[in-house]
Amino acid sequence: MLDFCIIGSGISGSTIAHYLKKKYSINVHDKARGVGGRSSFKRYKGKIGFDHGLQYLSPRSKKFKSFTNKLIKKKILKHWTGNHEFLNQKIKRDKKHIKLIGVKGNNDISKFLLKNINCNFQSELSEIKRQKDCWYLRFKDNKHIYSKNLILSIPFPQAKKLSSKFVKTKLFKNKVIMNSSLTVLLMTNKTGNKSSSFFTNDKVLGWVSNENSKKRFKYNKDLWVLQSTFEYGKKHTDNYRDNKKFYTNVLINKFKKLTKIKIRKIYFTHIHGWKYSSNSTPLKTQSYWDKRIGLGICGDWFGGPRLENGWLSATDLYNKIKK
Repeated sequence: MLDFCIIGSGISGSTIAHYLKKKYSINVHDKARGVGGRSSFKRYKGKIGFDHGLQYLSPRSKKFKSFTNKLIKKKILKHWTGNHEFLNQKIKRDKKHIKLIGVKGNNDISKFLLKNINCNFQSELSEIKRQKDCWYLRFKDNKHIYSKNLILSIPFPQAKKLSSKFVKTKLFKNKVIMNSSLTVLLMTNKTGNKSSSFFTNDKVLGWVSNENSKKRFKYNKDLWVLQSTFEYGKKHTDNYRDNKKFYTNVLINKFKKLTKIKIRKIYFTHIHGWKYSSNSTPLKTQSYWDKRIGLGICGDWFGGPRLENGWLSATDLYNKIKK
């Protein structure tokens, strides 16, 4: 029987798995096709692809700075330099503002943390039951496993749905509103634009990334990531699948209008809705652990909208487990 089953392979799931693997038998399950959660990398071909979730890392806490510095030395992370422009805003560029990205993709962090750990993808948890001294876990493909301990590293609404009857604190009585956003991946002709990213002051398009500027690959076309504002995402993330072409064009047209970049030809587009993008309201606790039944919950939504909060949440949970 497993010691720990971890649901979710994003930053918090991969971090807690990395801590626990030294002492316990563990499995990681994720409903996605690959590792990383919202820091996933959409591969086009070879090394060419898009960071279609996490924009970049800007470490704030001493603990996370120490962690990212180690990953820079290991060549897992690198600095993203270049011109990061603010459009239609009276904001001057902060030269001290650090932007870190994965050397190959922003899911490099989770890949590093999950090395030599058994990971199961396209494996969505549908039901949990407490049976004597273990957890019974059933997945949507009707497979099931038993584990002594269970850790949920998933968005607040999903964690609440699965485990609320087992949580004895007021955790799920908190008002957690998850932000939503739409992301369009776009491949165009070479435009000659040298900017690394654009921060806008628009109600629809919030941010644009020039993926070529990350210097992971050389290609004869330009790759762009267009992210909507949370305001626009909130209105349309639930229904964008009904008219993907329309919402794709909305963001592309905004991109062209705001940046003035001349696009002659579009070679590839893809749109994705992040229903549970982030939580802007921090909770008073960083994680949840019930030693009595072996149930742990962690995620960036405990601390706020940054990936760093997911790492801090998992670290806090591990400290509770090892007491």
